Amino acid sequence: MSKISEIETWLQENFAALLAKHQVPGAAIAVLADGEVIDHAAGVVNLGTGVESTVDSVFQIGSITKVWTTTLAMQLVDEGKLDLDRPVRDYLPEFALGDDEAAAAITVRQLTCHTAGFEGDIFTDTGPGDDCVEKLVATLSDVPQLFPPGERFSYNNAGYCVLGRVIEVLRGKCWDDCVRDHLFAPLGLTHAASGPYDAIRYRAAIGHVSPKPGEDPVPAPVWALTRSNSPAGSTLAMRPRDLLTFVRMHLNEGKADDGAQVVLPESLLAMREPQVDVPSLGIMSSHWGLGWMLFDWDGGKVIGHDGGTIGQSAFLRVVPERGVAVALLTNGGNPIHVYHEIYTKLLDELAGVTVPPLPEPNPAAAPAELSRYVGEYSSMVADTVVVEEDGELWMTRTPKGIFAELSSAPPTREELLPCQGDTFVAKTEQLPGVYLAHAFVGDDGNGRAQFLHTGRADRRVSP
Repeated sequence: MSKISEIETWLQENFAALLAKHQVPGAAIAVLADGEVIDHAAGVVNLGTGVESTVDSVFQIGSITKVWTTTLAMQLVDEGKLDLDRPVRDYLPEFALGDDEAAAAITVRQLTCHTAGFEGDIFTDTGPGDDCVEKLVATLSDVPQLFPPGERFSYNNAGYCVLGRVIEVLRGKCWDDCVRDHLFAPLGLTHAASGPYDAIRYRAAIGHVSPKPGEDPVPAPVWALTRSNSPAGSTLAMRPRDLLTFVRMHLNEGKADDGAQVVLPESLLAMREPQVDVPSLGIMSSHWGLGWMLFDWDGGKVIGHDGGTIGQSAFLRVVPERGVAVALLTNGGNPIHVYHEIYTKLLDELAGVTVPPLPEPNPAAAPAELSRYVGEYSSMVADTVVVEEDGELWMTRTPKGIFAELSSAPPTREELLPCQGDTFVAKTEQLPGVYLAHAFVGDDGNGRAQFLHTGRADRRVSP
């Protein structure tokens, strides 16, 4: 029996039980190895209706969309219409931020690798029309700058909306039409949707959320985030096999299955080149490329991306040198442990790659002095207060903006436990058994951390 056949048998015997163990209502997975794709599904797409999940069910892929948006940009690079190192204003003269000097300096490349430096979680609903991305970009004129462009990494959804708008302007059509015309169509995708009006034609999964920590998940109150964030990952949905068709193009020198050249090989290789270091943040990568997360794991280089929408989580890992890829799409519960158990087994057996353990506390890493970390940190989606109490570090986090609207949960208070260096971990009631990493980075000039980093850099606002 071949390795891929053994994996197929293992999934048939274990996938459903793994989902049930971690309260994931439904999921689908596809695996690429030795040029062959297998897929499997279990559970339901909607606990409210009981409709079963199948391999053709479409799930939201969330921020994995950013790799698609970057690929659309690289097609324009291939055509000589876009230069990654030119300022965004060369393509969008009206692009404005709270810091005009920064807005004038930000390049297209910095949008693709999250180094533009402005506040990134902007989810303003600008309506369902084809002009929604254009309208969203127009609302950024008062968004604050966290650090000078290019200085460091901070995950930026709004930056990808700006990139999506650049693509719209150069193509003369909305982002949805761009992804359908320039990727869905040439790749021959049959179960992919750019938004809810397409997704409803398929067996579409809805996300599930827990009303209170510890309670069973229930269908989410809405299907997706606003269309204005579609280039960043708010609406794109597909079956796992179609996601791997996209990946296969990336591994096959930019050629679709029918041999058509979708993207030039050199552009796809450029996407895998490291652009910026990422703080030590658990399951996040050590570096970021153009769109891709870049993992330096034992056994080989791995690229990928994760995605999270309202109650849906998506995971993609690719080992280019081995021609191996795994796409896992889920619709609620606690999918992190499902991801880790499956990918640990599959990447080891198919590619000889070791997936690192999930982050855990390490008492031996406790710093002697905690004053560097104490203070208040803020972003547009949360305020965080870090205090020292009896030699321990505690964090109180208060959601605001869209995250406060989507959840009635009170502020959370969690102990920050040492992990390594300036990285601490904290338990989360929403994901039992999972520790989330928090890194304190930079220096405010007084020996204190300048940012509390969870992927996003929340800036210190008081001592």
